[in-house]
Amino acid sequence: MSDKGSVSTHMGDAEHLAVLGYDDSFKRSMSFWANFALGFTYLSPLVGVYSLFAVALSVAGPPSIFWILIVGGGQLLVSLVFGEVVSQFPIAGGIYPWARRLWGKRYAWMAAWVYIWAMIVTITAVADYGSFFLSSLLDIVPSRESELILTLILLGVALALNFAGTKTMARVARIGLAAELSGVIVLGLYLLIFQRRNDWSVFFTAMGNTGEGSYTAAFIGAAIAGLFLFYGFEACGDVAEEVENPGKRIPRAMYLTILIGGVSALLSFAGYVMASPNLISIVNGEDMDPIPGILETSLGTFGAKVFLVIAVTAFLSCVLSLQAAASRLLYSFSRDEMLPGHKWMGKLSARQVPANALLVASLIPAIIAVIVYVGPAGLLLQVTAFAVLGIYIAFQAVVLAALRKRFQGWQPAGQFSLGKAGGWLVNILALAWGLFAMYLLAKPGESGDFVTDYIVLIGLVIVAGIGALYLFIARPGRNSTAPENDALEVAAKLRAHRG
Repeated sequence: MSDKGSVSTHMGDAEHLAVLGYDDSFKRSMSFWANFALGFTYLSPLVGVYSLFAVALSVAGPPSIFWILIVGGGQLLVSLVFGEVVSQFPIAGGIYPWARRLWGKRYAWMAAWVYIWAMIVTITAVADYGSFFLSSLLDIVPSRESELILTLILLGVALALNFAGTKTMARVARIGLAAELSGVIVLGLYLLIFQRRNDWSVFFTAMGNTGEGSYTAAFIGAAIAGLFLFYGFEACGDVAEEVENPGKRIPRAMYLTILIGGVSALLSFAGYVMASPNLISIVNGEDMDPIPGILETSLGTFGAKVFLVIAVTAFLSCVLSLQAAASRLLYSFSRDEMLPGHKWMGKLSARQVPANALLVASLIPAIIAVIVYVGPAGLLLQVTAFAVLGIYIAFQAVVLAALRKRFQGWQPAGQFSLGKAGGWLVNILALAWGLFAMYLLAKPGESGDFVTDYIVLIGLVIVAGIGALYLFIARPGRNSTAPENDALEVAAKLRAHRG
């Protein structure tokens, strides 16, 4: 990664922010490792692998592990594009301010509107999935009532920790990072070295999952195993105004989140496969929650209990990181007068956190959790089906805007730079990858049930449609004077300051 043509590291954070048109309002109390921990616990390989391990194996068998490599490589390209953007625009909110400064406020509105709803639904889903671990840890008999109560408890505890301030949030994120690393890397290595019950060759056989005569269709069907895992790194940029020297530190935190998260997920996934005492039952779809059994067999009752403590810590940290990222996006939206209630959500508390935006980022997921409770069984999966696609669409909105701006002559002027040729190449490849990923996510199923097969697109159309109606009827931001579509001008100003 080259620093050629970048802004001088001697420009202070407040001075850089002033060039971008904002005051330095937050406390810059987040270190590089705390920033990395925030992104890593949001990405959460422990949560991602646990959630989709059985689904991936039942669709395409053990070779589905290769989606971790494929998606990890594609998302690494996206993180490098984001790194150049955030290095020039280290502004709270991530996706929204980046899209606004690269294209315009209406474009940014739609990208951020889809993204915020995808994040809010994801907060609900992660808290709900975490409730199962918490009920097992507390020896509570699982029920829909206990699921709802424990989900609300996780949301409430994460909110209280976020209210305590950036330092507390960063401290919990670091604890979550330790839990994640021990729960995926250490456990994965232990299973691979000491509890291996299957041969390495299983990763090159479908074990009967060949689809309708062709394994290709089955393998593509398992893409969600990787696609669900590799986002969250962008959260490092959501808190840019709370990080010292963000133009240099945040890009590094983002691509390290992808690299270390990918290695962690590979070890975890491979460890579960190799330690499985009855792998064929998982592949045949007979055991859709196999990990507790694998852990019980490999670690014993006490060891499995220890893992539950680690898992609950990881889930709590993931919810906290999601709330923090969502609240900064809402705050950034509100600061630019782009949302109803913007004066209320655009305020910082005495601890210099966007407390009102945090309330929204917790209360709406709580309401969705109640709707899931009173709704039919399986509603959570249907409600969250569009979330991954929504997040990938928002990502590619930034990638596309960056490429458009390069055609207009933009050369990123932050401390992190891929160079002119490298930036073009990575940007084009990242967009190509993103289009492929969105196709995989939006591709209708083949069950024959319209709602089931098209639920991803239905959810996206509803959210995007409401956002578009609000955009053109209410005209949010019509009084907003915040800068937009000024990446070229800002780059020139930063270079002038450097010179």
